Amino acid sequence: MLEVLTGGGLAASAGLNAYVPLLVMGVLARWTTAVDLPSGWQWLSNGWVLLILAVLLAVEVVADKVPVVDHVNDVVQTVVRPTAGGLAFGAGASSETVTVADPGAFFGSHQWVPVAAGVFIAFCVHALKAASRPVVNATTAGVGAPVVSTAEDITSVLLSLLAILLPVLVLLALVALVLFAMWVIRRRRRRGRARAPFEGVGT
Repeated sequence: MLEVLTGGGLAASAGLNAYVPLLVMGVLARWTTAVDLPSGWQWLSNGWVLLILAVLLAVEVVADKVPVVDHVNDVVQTVVRPTAGGLAFGAGASSETVTVADPGAFFGSHQWVPVAAGVFIAFCVHALKAASRPVVNATTAGVGAPVVSTAEDITSVLLSLLAILLPVLVLLALVALVLFAMWVIRRRRRRGRARAPFEGVGT
């Protein structure tokens, strides 16, 4: 169960920011004992990989805080975030973290399953993020974009740390994401109903 929560939390984090969970895992594996990456994932703690991830993270952080540019960034990230989610789930779930005692038993021999699960989870979170940003930009005239983006970045970092150090708390974070998704759906439906009376009306 802890393996699933660790992988799920990292994948959800990747749905918000593709590079945060990979960078967090790499840094913790390289300079701490909190994460012990298995042989197939040791590349995540390589210095050059960490440098590239840091640069990509810096670009993502800036681009996601500019209205209109954030929408273009979300389109590009439709491929990147799910891919990162698959990598994060696969690496996190099969690694030896401080709370995971038996990583070898995770999903048996079906090594592709955690990667596929990570892709799915990250894509769902990314879709929620991409759908909510136009609502935020429209209701705040773009002023809310950097605020919401900063909150998403912080959430991504906290979710990654929780997934590795306290995976049980990931459940609370996932519940919060579901509640946020319900709010976004209701908000978009209200906006759709508000525009409906004016559709087809000539001037």
